[in-house]
Amino acid sequence: MATAAPDQYYVPHHTYWPLITSAGMFGAALGGGIYLNGVGGGLILMLVGIAIIIGAAAGWFAEVIHESEHGYYNAQVDRSFRQGMLWFIFSEVMFFAAFFGALFYARVLSIPWLGGEGTGVTTYEFLHQGFQAAWPTHGPAELGGAFETIGAWGIPALNTSILLASGVTITFAHWALKQERRGALIGWMWATIILGAIFLGFQSYEYVHAWRDLNLTLGSGIYGSTFYMLTGFHGFHVTLGVIMLLVITLRCMKGHFTPKSHFGWEAVAWYWHFVDVVWLILFVFVYWI
Repeated sequence: MATAAPDQYYVPHHTYWPLITSAGMFGAALGGGIYLNGVGGGLILMLVGIAIIIGAAAGWFAEVIHESEHGYYNAQVDRSFRQGMLWFIFSEVMFFAAFFGALFYARVLSIPWLGGEGTGVTTYEFLHQGFQAAWPTHGPAELGGAFETIGAWGIPALNTSILLASGVTITFAHWALKQERRGALIGWMWATIILGAIFLGFQSYEYVHAWRDLNLTLGSGIYGSTFYMLTGFHGFHVTLGVIMLLVITLRCMKGHFTPKSHFGWEAVAWYWHFVDVVWLILFVFVYWI
C-alpha cells in the first residue's frame, strides 16, 4: 500500500466531479425556478439536476475513500480535514443562528412593538383592530386562520430523548472504535441509525398532525413560518446525518478505520452531535418556552 511522505502534502489529481456537481446544481436551481413559475419541464429538469448531484457526490466520495484507504493522506492532510470540518460546522451554526434570530426578533421585539411597548403607541390600533400582542401569533391580519401549537411534552419531548440517546450510542461506538472492538462498533452505529430514523418518523407524524388537525401551516403567520423553517431544516440535517451514519457504518463493516486513523468517522460524529445540540435549543425556544 502506498503511503504519503510525512513532509509532503497530498495534492488531488485532476477530476471532473466538481464540474459535474456544478452542472447538477445549476440544473436543479434552474429547474426549480422554472417549476415554481409554472413553466413546463421545470420539475423534470430539477429532478435530473438532483440526480446528477447525488451521483456526483457518490463518485466523488468514493475517490476520497479510495485515497484514504490507500494511504495517500498524512498527518498534515488530516489536520486540514479537521480544520475544514470545524469551519463547515461553524457555517452551520451561523445558518441556524439566522433562523433563531428571526424567531427572537419577531417574538421579543416585533410583537411587543406592535403592542406599544417602549413607545406607548399601540401600533395595531392603526392597522388591525383587535390584535393581541402575545406569542404565539399569526400576525395582526390573522394570516391562515386560527391554529393550535404543538405541546412540548408529547412527541417533541420523546424526540429529544431519542436524539440524546443517539448521542450516547455514537459515543459508545467511538469508544469501541478506539478499543478495536469491531463488533461493538458496528452494533452501536446501527443503534444510532435506528434512533435517527425513529426521530424522523415521529417528526413526519407530527407534521401531518399539525398541518391537518391543528391548521398549523406555513401560512400561519410568523409563528408557522419560523416553526417549519427551524424544525424542517433541522429534520433535513438529521436526514443527511442518518445517510452519513449509514455510509460510515457500511465502511466499518468493510474494515475501514483504525484507532489512530478515523477522521472520516469522527467528522460524521461531530456533525451528529451538532444536530443534537441544535435540537435541544430548538426544543426549548420553539416548543417549550
